Amino acid sequence: MRQFLIIYAFLVILVLVVFGFRGCKSSNPPLRIFSDMDEQARFHPQGKTSFFSDGRMDRPPVPGTVPFVTEMQGTYDHLSPDNRLRESGYLATGRLEDGSYGDGMPIQVNYDAMLRGQKLYDIYCGICHGRTGNGEGVVANERYGFATIISLLQTRIMDQPDGEIFDVITNGRNTMGAYGSKIRVEDRWKVVLYLRALQRANAASVEDVPAEKRGELGI
Repeated sequence: MRQFLIIYAFLVILVLVVFGFRGCKSSNPPLRIFSDMDEQARFHPQGKTSFFSDGRMDRPPVPGTVPFVTEMQGTYDHLSPDNRLRESGYLATGRLEDGSYGDGMPIQVNYDAMLRGQKLYDIYCGICHGRTGNGEGVVANERYGFATIISLLQTRIMDQPDGEIFDVITNGRNTMGAYGSKIRVEDRWKVVLYLRALQRANAASVEDVPAEKRGELGI
């Protein structure tokens, strides 16, 4: 009989523990038998501590430390945007002193700049807007169905000032994310430069091709 009562009491307690408090709301912290490392001693960014003599949790670099560029950063230098201040406000923001968007390229326009812009456009922009800017990139197809991706070849985009396109690349707009933390300032202008080339090519006619080059088009 004693053994039966013990087993019976155990089952009652078990039922109460499992089902008795299910769905109940309480402002008290939960009872935890094992903390699972939810609470542990750790340093916080820019926090204070008495462990170090200077009272800071953040530790300064080891004396003599020099910047190190990894092999990947050397190959894909767009992965490490710099934080230099630009004296030219238009170069850094795409806006003029009165706050309006400016027009024109504040960088040197040459073939190398165009190639750089093409490389970065293909990396960051082509997947959505398409390699030609027609808005038919990989994520815009039936499989992924991103319906908000627009064509960069439409008149509305072509009529936007260069500074506005630079601002959109930097800060994003609507469902497009910001790329200011991923692409350097001058490189963003090179993307704008290449986009202008895509738009010009889309709206071009045979008359825009030099006469000596038209033969290469089979015309």
